[in-house]
Amino acid sequence: MTIDLTDTTTGAIDHALNEARRRLGGMTLGMVLTLIVVTDEAAQYDAIRAANQAAREHPCRILAVIARKPKADSRLDAEIRVGESSPGETIVLRMYGPLGQHADSVVAPLLVPDVPVVTWWPDEAPEIPARHPLGALAQRRVTDTAAAESPRAMLANLAAGYRPGDTDFGWTRATPWRSLLAATLDQPHPPVTAGEIAAEEGNPAADLIAAWLSLRLSAPVSRTVSAGPGITAAVFTTPEGDIKITRADGRTATLAWPGRTDRMVALHRRDTAELLAEELRRLDPDEVYAETLEHADLSAPAELPRRTNAPA
Repeated sequence: MTIDLTDTTTGAIDHALNEARRRLGGMTLGMVLTLIVVTDEAAQYDAIRAANQAAREHPCRILAVIARKPKADSRLDAEIRVGESSPGETIVLRMYGPLGQHADSVVAPLLVPDVPVVTWWPDEAPEIPARHPLGALAQRRVTDTAAAESPRAMLANLAAGYRPGDTDFGWTRATPWRSLLAATLDQPHPPVTAGEIAAEEGNPAADLIAAWLSLRLSAPVSRTVSAGPGITAAVFTTPEGDIKITRADGRTATLAWPGRTDRMVALHRRDTAELLAEELRRLDPDEVYAETLEHADLSAPAELPRRTNAPA
């Protein structure tokens, strides 16, 4: 069921929601959180679709906030979707004029009572998400540095303005790689004296993995540039030879260990809905991300590969 409201109020939106539930048979809320999506008109379709897909695992009320025409008169339009593409509710809020600068005053009355709030910026995010009015409403704040014009600069801003509850899809994208790297290095291995993470230019996940490995191994881990897609290799230098994990196609990785047979490992690149669903599984501060972000060296650009046999 879809309900369109023009030049409306939060009270009218709440009344329309209750009426929609009544028409659908008095469905109960049963929602575990409120997800605020801060986006624009161009990106709202993909962002809401990803949020609806994630909501199948985490039933929630999705509040998509779109600020339009800042010089127009203040006006609130709403599109309410109930019982369609997800088990929760989706409310698209289009705010015109100065009202867009006070979106928190519109969103606050529409939060589901007594459940956590997550705010997600699919595109450009504020330098300090916790100080943004819509970020201040949330226990968890999700950004995506890969969508920024300058991912490294945005990652540096997030590091400088980090507050408990912040996270970034650059870190979420690194989860399968971190799991594979941890499983690899959990095996008995020669001392690692250095490491290298190769990825396409502007890949924040690679910067974070390099910082995380450097912390865990107490060894220098460089960040080099490859042709992609995404992260293409992790190389560890040991006295017995290099341990390498290479992934040229974005789907399958090859683990090469000196003196052992090469192994193939599934390591596919995940879509936005999968990343968002992972972030919604935990709502407590991610201390490992905070530690890694603090340790990341974002002052110098990533280097071109120095090994002649490094994957392109």
